[in-house]
Amino acid sequence: MTAAQPQPISIRDESIRLGQLLKLANLAEDGFHAKELIENGMVKVNGEIETRRGRQLRIGDVVGLGDESVVVDAE
Repeated sequence: MTAAQPQPISIRDESIRLGQLLKLANLAEDGFHAKELIENGMVKVNGEIETRRGRQLRIGDVVGLGDESVVVDAE
């Protein structure tokens, strides 16, 4: 069984912070929820657990939360 392809999430700028992306992708309800998910080690960036909410993501980075994943894409 193969993992599903990450859903592309388009951004306008060169980068976006991890917490902002979680909200944009509807993986977090709000900033507080995003902070909790990240601090509890539930979010992966490019396959590795990330605990910094301010982590800068760039085009091509893959963010995973449980069974869902998104890839940062250019608008």
